[in-house]
Amino acid sequence: MSRPPRGLTPEEAELWAKVAATVKPLRPRARPAPPSPATVPAPPASGIPAAAAPRLRGRVPPPLPPVAPAPMAPPRPLDRHGLDASWERKLAKAAVTPDFTLDLHGHSLEAAHGRLEHGLAQALAQGARVLLLVTGRPRPSDDHAGRGERRGAIRAKVLDWLAAGPYAQRIAAVRQAHPRHGGAGALYIVLKRPGR
Repeated sequence: MSRPPRGLTPEEAELWAKVAATVKPLRPRARPAPPSPATVPAPPASGIPAAAAPRLRGRVPPPLPPVAPAPMAPPRPLDRHGLDASWERKLAKAAVTPDFTLDLHGHSLEAAHGRLEHGLAQALAQGARVLLLVTGRPRPSDDHAGRGERRGAIRAKVLDWLAAGPYAQRIAAVRQAHPRHGGAGALYIVLKRPGR
C-alpha cells in the first residue's frame, strides 16, 4: 500500500519555485504561481481528523460516490386507492351522477383501448370528476389462457390500461358501479381535480 505524497515544507516550496522559473515550456501557457508557504490552504473543517489534515494539504479530495435515489414505493393499484368516507358513501349509494359516460362494451380490445384513452382525455378536458366506464360483465372464471378472446376481456384489461396509461396520475380511484349505473358491467373512475 503506497503512502500519499506529503505537502512541501516552506524551504522545499521556495526551492521548487526557483527550479520552475528556469524551465521554458514547450508551448506557452498561463501557469498559476506556486503556492507560497503562507498561502497554503488550511484543511477543510468538514469533520476530517486533525491527524489526517496535513496529508490533504495541496490535494483535491476524491469526488464522493453518487448518491443512489431513494427507492420509490410501488404505485397502489387503482382499485385500492383511498377516497374519503363521503366519496365512498356517495358511490356506494349511487348518490353521484356521472359527469361523463364511456361505453367500451362490444368493441375489440384494440378499439376499446383507443376509445378509453380518447374518452379519458375528453373527460379531463371537460373537467369531469366521475366517469362511468361501461366494460361488460367480468368473465366467470379466472382462466388467463383465453384472456383476449372470451367474454369479459375488456373488463380483465381495463385496470392494466388505466394504470399504464398517460392519465394514470389524474385518476383518484376506480370503483365498481352501483347497479343503477350498470353494476358489475361498469366502473366509476373518479378523476382528480386539476393541479392535484
